[in-house]
Amino acid sequence: MHKDIIQHLRKVIDLSDSEVEIFKSHSETHQFRKKEFLIQEGKICKALYFVEKGCLRMFFINKKGVEQITQFALDGWWISDFQSFMNNAPSEYYIQTIEESRIVSIDNQNLNLLLVELPQLERYFRLMMQKAVAGAQVRSRLLYEMSKEEFYVHFSTSFPEFMKRVPQYMIASYLGLTPEYLSELRKKIP
Repeated sequence: MHKDIIQHLRKVIDLSDSEVEIFKSHSETHQFRKKEFLIQEGKICKALYFVEKGCLRMFFINKKGVEQITQFALDGWWISDFQSFMNNAPSEYYIQTIEESRIVSIDNQNLNLLLVELPQLERYFRLMMQKAVAGAQVRSRLLYEMSKEEFYVHFSTSFPEFMKRVPQYMIASYLGLTPEYLSELRKKIP
């Protein structure tokens, strides 16, 4: 285990074999079945999660009682409720597997130890956070700038893997569409 995350880390930073062992000693690998929760609303998010294999979603329940998906994560992506994780505060989100998944987790205490023992991880996590913030900014702008149809086309062409692996009703939630309207768009736009 840890093979995929080590390859991912080594694309960005140098890690010797002994440093890989340090990383492994401060992280855990978990197997999750389909539809299992990593965190639930009201619980504290105690870890950062790296998807070695699988697909996850992050969502909240809106005032109308409807799930609103805010993020997906596929193989090689990180996911967490950073607000809850950083502040040791109850989460307002759920993180759930969409398919059977293998996840590497790093809790707050181990993250702090890793950053001391492997200072190059500071650079890695800084770059990952910059990438995540940039992605969130682009998504936010596109939500305001594009029509629903344009946003769907942009998402489906930018992330074809999601279109294959994520159920249509979840994609509709993420895009702020009804499943019926998304179905109409899929028929209209090949």
